[in-house]
Amino acid sequence: MPALACAPRALKHVYPLRRGDMASVRHLATSGLDVYAHNIETVERLQRRVRDPRANYLQSLEVLREAKACGVYTKSSIMLGLGETDDEIIDTMLDLKDVGVDIFTLGQYLQPTPKHLDVVEFVTPEKFEQWRRYGEEVIGFRYVASGPMVRSSYKAGEFFLEAMIKSDRGEAVQH
Repeated sequence: MPALACAPRALKHVYPLRRGDMASVRHLATSGLDVYAHNIETVERLQRRVRDPRANYLQSLEVLREAKACGVYTKSSIMLGLGETDDEIIDTMLDLKDVGVDIFTLGQYLQPTPKHLDVVEFVTPEKFEQWRRYGEEVIGFRYVASGPMVRSSYKAGEFFLEAMIKSDRGEAVQH
């Protein structure tokens, strides 16, 4: 079942795609939500190790492209610290931007139990800040949240998202 979260005048949907059902993507993207969130999770090379085998990198890109074509804001996220390289992170950012992703988050992977994948690297706060700047200034995402404690459902960006949506609609922003 999809997870829904509400912010003032904004509805965000996180779609757990496992079948590549584009009709469902279109249905959800045109259902009145403002932000369609689908996490690509990690770089392409690490997909098989990290993700459910029913989902994959190219499928996630197609989901995000399809949702964006319906006129909603799109958001995706990756975890760092699983052994990805800087070039792979850049390639992932470029791929996400190419399919129209507006909002991008990067967070530190933390091993939830000993049965899960090991943490390969703890990324420094300075490196996360470098990725935030790169994502906004070089790649061109409208908003990037990046830090060791950032999660895909990161709430600090909600005020920004609300302001962005209202601004694009020509509505007054009040805080």
